[in-house]
Amino acid sequence: MMRSEVKDRSGSPDRTEELGRRRRVGVLLICSMSLFVVGLDVSAVNVALPSIGRGFSAPVSGLQWAVDAYTLVLASLLILSGSTADRFGRKRTFLAGLVIFASGSLACSLAPALGALVAFRILQGVGASMLSPVALSIVTNTFTDARERAQAIGVWAAVYGVSMTLGPVIGGLLVTGLGWRSIFWINIPIGLAAIVLTILFVPESRAAKARRADAAGQLLMITLLASLTFGIIEAPVRGWASPLITGAFALAATSLTGLLLWERRRDEPLIDLRFFRSAPFAGAAAIAVAAFACLGGFLFLSTLYLQEARGLPPLRTGLAMLPMAAMAAVLPPVSGRIVGTRGARIPLVIAGLGLTAGCAMLVPVTGTTPFWWLFTAYVLFGTGFGFVNAPITNAAVSGMPRAQAGVAAAITSASRQVGQTLGVAVAGELVTASAGALVPAGPGAASGFRHLAAASHAGWWVLLGCGMAVLVLGVVVTSARARATAVRTACELNPEFLAGSAP
Repeated sequence: MMRSEVKDRSGSPDRTEELGRRRRVGVLLICSMSLFVVGLDVSAVNVALPSIGRGFSAPVSGLQWAVDAYTLVLASLLILSGSTADRFGRKRTFLAGLVIFASGSLACSLAPALGALVAFRILQGVGASMLSPVALSIVTNTFTDARERAQAIGVWAAVYGVSMTLGPVIGGLLVTGLGWRSIFWINIPIGLAAIVLTILFVPESRAAKARRADAAGQLLMITLLASLTFGIIEAPVRGWASPLITGAFALAATSLTGLLLWERRRDEPLIDLRFFRSAPFAGAAAIAVAAFACLGGFLFLSTLYLQEARGLPPLRTGLAMLPMAAMAAVLPPVSGRIVGTRGARIPLVIAGLGLTAGCAMLVPVTGTTPFWWLFTAYVLFGTGFGFVNAPITNAAVSGMPRAQAGVAAAITSASRQVGQTLGVAVAGELVTASAGALVPAGPGAASGFRHLAAASHAGWWVLLGCGMAVLVLGVVVTSARARATAVRTACELNPEFLAGSAP
């Protein structure tokens, strides 16, 4: 017995494997903290939107910018952050993101006006862009076994659901008790704890071959997303035919064309367009846009509806949305396990059906819709969203060279944020176009957004279409022909890739 104990202490294979497993789990938990704080911020801010609107006398477009300034910058910089992490070190980039995000949260809590809040939300977005894709890249490089990696990604994705579960409730409690500024305070202690744990336990890693920066590609990406979002948000106020709006859309189209042409010419582009030769990878990006457009629009419309059309206070609003968030928290590990054992088709079909059914139930919503109806719709929507993250995340990194794991993960993460940005922009635009320029003046349906329920119907129809897109694409990109394109792409990007490890 004593000899066995000595052997274990000296480093037996079993002991070494157990220590390695604990280290991997520890890294997963630390990286998940970053996703938790980002998700918590998104869901809590949505609950606070009516209070922010009343505090700053902001119109719907102002509230849209309070959300989209953050997601727009986040989407624009995700790919740059992923490639920067591959080049200069993932741990170093991750730490920088934590510091900037925590600093931006503190600044948001002190914002004296809506313009300042939007500016500080941009700072938050810069920090957040260094967290999500870099953390996923760290997880991907830590979990090298395909099945173990899929399950780890499921856990990692579940954290987003947990943050969404706690965000509305915590946000409601804070807004009710301390005011909307307090919703940004919660990010600071979590961010500080993540900084300390990352310094102590997360190993440094980077790509074996450094990639050159693509400043022109990054500028085109920012211009594309900013001009497109600006056009969608400001069109109802300035007019779709106004020179400013038509110019914004023309600039977006020009930037997209220029980006595609420029990236094809570079040996080391910001976006490696060869990734999109893999149908599962390209499909994952498209599904991410559709699913997160659903999420962004859902959070924006539901929060305004519950508080302004139904007259619920912030805390009751958070509790009313809890069924959706709870399903989004519980189901990602289940989805990840199915992806690891059965593939992505089943989770994607469930996701598409859930999102479509949930939005379909919310299309005819009125100011007197029974709460049991809303509860059912929120459960269905949460079920769909709970199943969608693991398959699209796994498709983003499976079969791609580990040296480009940060960039591959960032492309899909950027697709999520683009979808969320467009979901908020389009939902807000349709509400504004249907009900006119509405300014929140106080709690309750009688004082502001009187026609919000009816005005939201067009928005729910669009989100229903996004749910159907998830369903259709989920079937198409998991076919045998689509999987064959993934094998060919993986072999092209990584000659040492073995066909048997294809997703």
